[in-house]
Amino acid sequence: MTLKRLVQCSIVFAFIVILMGAFTRLSDAGLGCPDWPGCYGHLAVPSETHELDKAKQLYPELTVESHKAWLEMIHRYLAGILGLMILAILILCWRQPSAPKKLSAAIAALVIFQALLGMWTVTMKLMPIVVMGHLLGGFSLISLLLLLYWRLTPLQLSHTMSLSPSIKLLAWLALGTLIIQIMLGGWTSSNYAALACTTLPFCEGDWQSQLNWAKAFSPFQGDHISFEYGVLDWATRMTIHVSHRVWAIVTSIFIIWLGLKLLFQHQGFLRTSAIIMLGLLVVQVSLGISNIVFHLPLSVATAHNGVAALLLLSVVTITFGIYQTAQEDHRSSL
Repeated sequence: MTLKRLVQCSIVFAFIVILMGAFTRLSDAGLGCPDWPGCYGHLAVPSETHELDKAKQLYPELTVESHKAWLEMIHRYLAGILGLMILAILILCWRQPSAPKKLSAAIAALVIFQALLGMWTVTMKLMPIVVMGHLLGGFSLISLLLLLYWRLTPLQLSHTMSLSPSIKLLAWLALGTLIIQIMLGGWTSSNYAALACTTLPFCEGDWQSQLNWAKAFSPFQGDHISFEYGVLDWATRMTIHVSHRVWAIVTSIFIIWLGLKLLFQHQGFLRTSAIIMLGLLVVQVSLGISNIVFHLPLSVATAHNGVAALLLLSVVTITFGIYQTAQEDHRSSL
């Protein structure tokens, strides 16, 4: 398999891992296995009588829930396979003189850190800051893999007008606001605040007077046996939820602004990418609203995570394409 094809496969596989991670988290299976990297002291979910007896000895206060444990272990198996794929990418990159060695090394380092975050997610009993970090690690990993792919695949850029001076800044602003929005989404999910508001467009009751910003975004939430199902009060969770909603509006404005400028100023790759980005934004907003209206159905909530990853990849692609176009404009002016 060629390096380029392996990177393509790893991007698809990373997306599957992100979806599986979201499905596991939203199914309340993040602690389906109380240890790491095994499950109740085994490499697979215990099912035989002697295995269940051993699990009971190791964790007498817990009961093996096979369906949750298998979700957690499948996620770990998939992540392990992805790690091996990235190791192969690293080896191939270092063997090819023209391949981006520093980028491949950064991806490999991120995989190692991501594995540590996966371990800490379990050992620290779903501490929100760790869970959010694990989610961000997954999104960062797939974004870096996409950048590696574009570094290996020269973009076929064509445009009828030169880039306006503001378009590069606008792309970075769109990317920055989207990253913050993903962070807020991860913080909302890890603190079980997705249903803190169940009405649209605002929360029910006198929500404005109960906002608690300092507590809502403090990474330190005290000592708890477990953070599963959340430890914050309603007002604090509601503040997190409101922040995610409000910043969604800010993010949408920048993405729409960027998309419209590309539609009017460019043809070819950047224009097509803008259409895809705007389409994904519409889908993502619709999924977010559906989560509220239908009270967080598992399929919709999982799709919300997946489309967020795709939207990030589209903005990363556009930002990289704008950077490449600016480089070509600069070279042609010399």
